[in-house]
Amino acid sequence: MSIENLKAQLPAYAKDTKLNLGSVTTTSNLTDQQLWGTVLACALATRSARVIAEVSEDAAQRLSEEAFTAAKAAASIMAMNNVYYRATHLIGDETYATLPAKLRMTVIGNPGVDRTDFELWCLAVSAVNGCGRCLESHEQVLRGAGLSRELVQEALRVAAVVNATAATLEAEAALAAV
Repeated sequence: MSIENLKAQLPAYAKDTKLNLGSVTTTSNLTDQQLWGTVLACALATRSARVIAEVSEDAAQRLSEEAFTAAKAAASIMAMNNVYYRATHLIGDETYATLPAKLRMTVIGNPGVDRTDFELWCLAVSAVNGCGRCLESHEQVLRGAGLSRELVQEALRVAAVVNATAATLEAEAALAAV
């Protein structure tokens, strides 16, 4: 199981996704921990069992146990935060932004890995989950920590490609079951 298996499973019409999956995982300027934590967190955010299984094997070989766990924590905490903050934003009443969330999120302050890496994973998961407020917040933290826009963009590309891979494979599985 691996990224190579995912590429092999993508149908011919998804050639761009296949090529992009290879590219984002082999030519990145992100550190290995940043890259593979992003790939794993985004795979988890897609909820695709097939993609999670394939990615987790590669990620386990490239991440420490602490980083692997932190990437899972990023996907988990953002599954909650993205729903909450996206909803309070979409309601359109800014009063909600001033109210305390009253949600436990201590892992963000103490993720067990470099905080910038964790913030990058949270940003990428927020892209998969479509939360503009979280994207803005995590991007500001990352830029304040000195991460370049180009590296932020790389994480967003990883999120887009992992999501497209999952969407394509899940759609093909559904079509095959019909």
